[in-house]
Amino acid sequence: MPRGEFRPGRLVVGLTGLVVAVVYGGGAAGSWEPAWYTVVPLLGGGLGLAAAAAWAGYRVRRRRAARAASRESTGAPAGTSGSQAIR
Repeated sequence: MPRGEFRPGRLVVGLTGLVVAVVYGGGAAGSWEPAWYTVVPLLGGGLGLAAAAAWAGYRVRRRRAARAASRESTGAPAGTSGSQAIR
C-alpha cells in the first residue's frame, strides 16, 4: 500500500480535538469541573500550532520538490547544436 504524505497540521488538529473532547468528556462524567471557557484557549492554541505546523510542512515539501527538480536535467538543453553565434 502506498504511503500518503505526512501532514503535521492535520495531526495537530486531530490531537487538539481529542484534548477538547477529553476535557468535556471528563466534565460530563463528573471527574472534574472544567470552566465553560476552557475550550477557547485550547482550541485557539491548537489551531495556531496546527497552522504553524502546516506552514512548516508546506515549506519542507516545496524545498524537497525544488531539490528534486534541480537534480533532474530534463529541462536543460542537450547540446549547443542549433545555437546561433553573435557576429
